[in-house]
Amino acid sequence: MLDLVLTSKEGLVGNVTIKGSLSCSDHEMVEFKILRAARRAHSKLTTLDFRRADFGLFKDLLGRVPWHKALEGRGAQDSCLVFKDHLLQVQEQYMPTKKKSGKNAKTPAWMKKELLDKLKQKKEAYRG
Repeated sequence: MLDLVLTSKEGLVGNVTIKGSLSCSDHEMVEFKILRAARRAHSKLTTLDFRRADFGLFKDLLGRVPWHKALEGRGAQDSCLVFKDHLLQVQEQYMPTKKKSGKNAKTPAWMKKELLDKLKQKKEAYRG
């Protein structure tokens, strides 16, 4: 019996039906429809904008943290978590972000057109 269908959006999947089992397996096939209205909506992704980032300020703010006191008496795992918390806090406050949507949201922000062209050439050469 199917209990739960997980999707990234509400209303993305509809008409879920359970078909017969796969051969002599105890697993069963699930058939569903992906609804067009939900599929056409472009997701908006926020990424860090490293081109506009002020790394001098970033370094300065992390340098102001009294690391000796912050990490005193902690093990490696706890120290790593404390450092990560401080780093993410500074990043959230002072690192500029930009919104990506549509087709460009599928590629990472650092992947530029030249690199994509080279990857395309590599794939074509491999197919040949």
